[in-house]
Amino acid sequence: MGKNNHHGETDRVSEMPAVEARHVMKSFGAGASAVRALDDVSLTIRRGEFFTLLGPSGCGKTTLLRCIAGFEMPTGGMILLNGRDITVEPPNRRPVNTVFQSYALFPHLSVADNIGFGLEMLGKPRAEVAAVVERMLALVQLESFADRRPAQLSGGQQQRVALARALAPAPEVLLLDEPLSALDLKLRKEMQVELKRLQNETGITFVFVTHDQEEALTMSDRIGVMSAGRLLQVGPPREIYNRPVNRFVANFIGETNFLTARAEGSGFVLATGERVEASDQVRGGMTPGASVTLAVRPEQVRLVTAGEAGALAAKVADTIYFGTDTHCQLRLADGTEVVARLQSPPSGDVGLAPGAPVGIRFADGAVQVLGD
Repeated sequence: MGKNNHHGETDRVSEMPAVEARHVMKSFGAGASAVRALDDVSLTIRRGEFFTLLGPSGCGKTTLLRCIAGFEMPTGGMILLNGRDITVEPPNRRPVNTVFQSYALFPHLSVADNIGFGLEMLGKPRAEVAAVVERMLALVQLESFADRRPAQLSGGQQQRVALARALAPAPEVLLLDEPLSALDLKLRKEMQVELKRLQNETGITFVFVTHDQEEALTMSDRIGVMSAGRLLQVGPPREIYNRPVNRFVANFIGETNFLTARAEGSGFVLATGERVEASDQVRGGMTPGASVTLAVRPEQVRLVTAGEAGALAAKVADTIYFGTDTHCQLRLADGTEVVARLQSPPSGDVGLAPGAPVGIRFADGAVQVLGD
């Protein structure tokens, strides 16, 4: 019986969220000039997952991260870490570490000493510090750079040192506040892969803040999209991209075509008078006669011969070459713009001249009905 109880306790611990925010509020200032940075945010982050807070500047994502770290105190609500209320605990009492936009490395210390600094401040034995530093250097693939100073490193290498330093004390949660924003595009993409590898190898819960949708989509197990202090949608990257809950999420995550329509019968009637059929999933929630906004991703737009039965009539406005893709800008009869993302042929020319008439179809299941 004891063994069963032990396993049950282990299961309960493993199921316990790493981080939980319950109705968190945060206001800056007082009275009429007060700014509400967090507006009743509730969120559960699972153990060992790579969770990303995504949104535009000023949406509250960094404020929420700072509340988890202890650098900001919520105006209301609770923050829990592994089930323990840490809402008012100081940062040094929380088993979390933070990696900021600026690497904040000590310029007079070597790479090895930078990584070991936090462990030394915790009073760890010298042999233990050396062993952990050696392991961290291997983890971030900087073994041969141990004796160098930060000024002798590239931006990407400095970022790896900052990550190694934050990971060295084995925090239960690692908070990352736009840590890749200072890197150039190619290096940023390399570090995205590196960060995901580090998270997989360490098993530590990562909470990552970014305004970059590509970073969020490529690295995250789940994404929380924020706007104006509120959490709008939480889910895996594919769900966020393919099933956005409202226009803001659809517009912020990737490119989207928006069409105004009226629900009628088994589909929708556009302003042009043309019909778009609804998928079975969408059809179940339709209210006859309701005015709705439809969303279709550009890669789900198919071009067919002008006049084809059931296709929407359009004309080519312009084509923009992006290398592997060509974006074809189209206009419906009422002037509504629709973008189709086509794979570029070897010649690079999709053969569509401005003014050319075409037909438009949408891939099966591509049409989404958005909320406000």
